[in-house]
Amino acid sequence: MSRLALVALGLAGVLAAQSLKLVKTIPLGNIQGRIDHMGVDIAGKRIFVAALGQNAVEVVDLALGRVTHSIPELRAPQGVFYWPEEKRLYVANDGDGSLRVFDGNSFQLLKTYDFNSDADNLRFGPKMRELFVGYGDGALGVVNLNLKSRVGDIFISGHPESFQLERHGYRIFINVPHAASGARVVVIDRRSRSIVSNWSIAEKENFPMALDEADGRLFIGCRDPAKLLVLETLSGKTIARVDIPGDADDVFYDASTKRIYVSGGSGEVGVISRKDSDHYIEVARLKTADGARTSLLVPEFGQLFVAVPQRRKQESVLLVYSTDGYHSILQRDR
Repeated sequence: MSRLALVALGLAGVLAAQSLKLVKTIPLGNIQGRIDHMGVDIAGKRIFVAALGQNAVEVVDLALGRVTHSIPELRAPQGVFYWPEEKRLYVANDGDGSLRVFDGNSFQLLKTYDFNSDADNLRFGPKMRELFVGYGDGALGVVNLNLKSRVGDIFISGHPESFQLERHGYRIFINVPHAASGARVVVIDRRSRSIVSNWSIAEKENFPMALDEADGRLFIGCRDPAKLLVLETLSGKTIARVDIPGDADDVFYDASTKRIYVSGGSGEVGVISRKDSDHYIEVARLKTADGARTSLLVPEFGQLFVAVPQRRKQESVLLVYSTDGYHSILQRDR
């Protein structure tokens, strides 16, 4: 191997090692059981953690580095979304299928929507100012945030796990791991609220998802086997497969760094680099904690948050990683 190649390989190793750096650990208190998804208040520098096993949402003040409030008496909260325009917090509950809306400052309950069962992931469509709720045995509910009303449903072949909305188009891509016909990705046109594509995938347990809309690539995290699938968003063709941590529950794509982050319950975060739209490689895998499978990427902060559940001697904490190590290295070298 040439000296130049060795130097390039060494630099690649340094960049990989710097792709994530643990900068803070925030205690989440004595919360019990499973932790699910998170939401963020950018302006207020707050993270909302769905403590599913505790039937609560924990409010973490990042400036203070601690939990400042807990919203109790929920029913196995899963999805969390904060709407900054009206300062409202939306929480989807598995236990009773409710979507509960809270004032983002006082945390007073403002409204409850009934989705019957297993209200799960939440996604906001800014074009129509609508919130989409995955729920039940196979549906997306639609809530119009302006009218504060439930305005429709879109029915699919099985319970929707993670789903992503195009920001410049009108499609919704939905992971349906337990459809009768096998694991699938269902594509919906949200204008007509109808299915326009239905793609079968060979792998199973496709739970998390991220979208690179600019390059037409969809990232699907599968648990059986533990692979990240890269799909072409027009045809649904799988163009790449990459090894990832086991029991993956969240996938995020950072367009500014061309990196993908995958958190898994095996206790790891995988960092995947995009070489071009058809080629991807895992450049780092960091140890987190047992069962820490949910995470949240906040590009505005340059940080990835990983929620750690309490297990035996393992305390429940929020791990805060910096994602801008790559840029820091480049700036030092100039």
